Amino acid sequence: MVVPMQIARDHDRIFGALGDATRRDIVRRAIDGEEGVAQLASHYPMSFAAVQKHVAVLERAGLVHKHRIGRRKVIRTNLEGLRTARRLLDRYEELWRERVDRMDQLLKEAPKEAHR
Repeated sequence: MVVPMQIARDHDRIFGALGDATRRDIVRRAIDGEEGVAQLASHYPMSFAAVQKHVAVLERAGLVHKHRIGRRKVIRTNLEGLRTARRLLDRYEELWRERVDRMDQLLKEAPKEAHR
């Protein structure tokens, strides 16, 4: 599977962002509702600044976006970013299923002596 460099970088950002448990939890919480950054930070044993950095990584990956509601900056999951990750994972699953099917076919075609 040949992937253009920009798309590969986008995928690297997405999966790099999702490689951290805190960031995955932020994405999950941002799906459920619209929490402000300060409220979101209260869920984690880290500083507000550290949570802001996690949110920034998720934003760069296209997995969340911030918008203002009054004076609050609210985090919302970007479902299209999650769909991009899902499409890539589906493609990998398809490739592996094709390989397993091909191995099964080769084993069925192999001479019986090879199975002993």
